[in-house]
Amino acid sequence: MEIAAIRRPVADDMSVVDRIVQDRLQSDVALINQLGHYIIGGGGKRLRPMVTLLMARAAGHSGDDDRHALLGATVELIHTATLLHDDVVDESAVRRGRDTANQIWGNEASVLVGDFLYTRAFEMMVELDDMAVMALFSRTTNRIAEGEVMQLMHVHDPDVTEDRYQQVIYRKTAVLFEAGCQLAVGLNSAAGRTRLDAAADYGRRLGIAFQLADDALDYDGDAAAIGKNIGDDLAEGKPTLPLIHCMANATPADRAIVRDAIENGGRGDIDAVAAAIARTGSIAYTRRLAEQEAELAIEALAAFDDGPFRTALRRLAAFAVGREY
Repeated sequence: MEIAAIRRPVADDMSVVDRIVQDRLQSDVALINQLGHYIIGGGGKRLRPMVTLLMARAAGHSGDDDRHALLGATVELIHTATLLHDDVVDESAVRRGRDTANQIWGNEASVLVGDFLYTRAFEMMVELDDMAVMALFSRTTNRIAEGEVMQLMHVHDPDVTEDRYQQVIYRKTAVLFEAGCQLAVGLNSAAGRTRLDAAADYGRRLGIAFQLADDALDYDGDAAAIGKNIGDDLAEGKPTLPLIHCMANATPADRAIVRDAIENGGRGDIDAVAAAIARTGSIAYTRRLAEQEAELAIEALAAFDDGPFRTALRRLAAFAVGREY
């Protein structure tokens, strides 16, 4: 299913989110306007605000106010800030098929505008006037930063374990999905603990499934479709799950090839690494784990009433692991 069809039940809400994001990007500092609008306008699936809105509606939020849209916009600004910082740390040149902001304006501007987006997001949290929102988002952004540092520690390390990598993807990716879903349900004052926990479980598992699918696409996706070069993770010396699984199951000869590629980075050995990954079934293994997480995410939706919003959330989980971009 195309993402547009999944988005349809909250299309009007997403329009409100877009207006809020565009409005909150405004600054009397010209460079902030230019760089901020460039990265926000770079496309993307807008999964994080979309899942936040769908979860709020599934939990019975009436939408008489725009609190759910403000929450979704806050999630999107936090995510966008992480992208700006990620591209600097990774020295990335391409994202979503375009030059990265740091490629155009430099690392310093990208980091500082990322900081602006973070602080703007916290201003928006204050507007929600809910200490639970502030507390959870504060913990979430702290966890994201931990994930970034952990990933940095793993670069060029061929001995990273699957458990350590799972910790990274929870912090870097899944924790923001988890927070957005839990806070969305919390907008309904009548929501009980069961639904709050189910929403957090759905978001966490969706985020993990999404990241694992990305790991697989980095080795068997289409560069034009995914908007970045195939083998970018290898080029940056990142031991993602296909490489970790390959290292644990390969022949000594293949293990030596993968180890050398992780330690040195670059794309010179991409064909040999891809062949080793294929021989160990590491792409299939990664996709299988992603599908398991998606199935568990769908099971968590049993806590919510059937209807178009729960259906869209179920389809979103399937999309996260079945997509080609």
